Amino acid sequence: MADTQQQLDERVIQINRVAKVVKGGRRFSFTALVVVGDGNGRVGIGYGKAREVPAAIQKAFEIARRSMITVPMAGQTVVHETYGRHDASKVYIKPAAPGTGVIAGGAVRQILEAAGIRDALTKSLGSPTHLNVARATMDALGKQRRPDEVARLRGKKPEDFVPPALLAAYRSAESMRSASNG
Repeated sequence: MADTQQQLDERVIQINRVAKVVKGGRRFSFTALVVVGDGNGRVGIGYGKAREVPAAIQKAFEIARRSMITVPMAGQTVVHETYGRHDASKVYIKPAAPGTGVIAGGAVRQILEAAGIRDALTKSLGSPTHLNVARATMDALGKQRRPDEVARLRGKKPEDFVPPALLAAYRSAESMRSASNG
């Protein structure tokens, strides 16, 4: 367990100071939005609150490690285009050709890079709030479906509807992931 935490890419997306008005004045605390990823398709976000910045960041990292999901990848991009939504924020993620890079900003870029996605096109619509955009991105990544899973649901073979280059990239990414885990 200790060496898996050494390999995790931990990034702070945003730190925010919040105030609670009490009888004696204002009481300040801090919130931290962070992302944790292994660079190999696993990623999670965390949101922590505390009276001190380091404590808020530590809480957020613990939450992010517990909430990690596995994202299917085709090479170093996503398998198919997808929309994610959280409250008034919407995020659109689309696969891109190798060498394109991550065309994204803010929280979306941090999350995709932590997950190990190196080529993707994205568009963020609606509310620009970092927390909502981050949750919308996680929603979009959670909606990614593996080609073999879609094929089984449709009663077909993946070769029937997935482009050959994308299928080959997906299979090589899955074999690399299983080799590194096994």
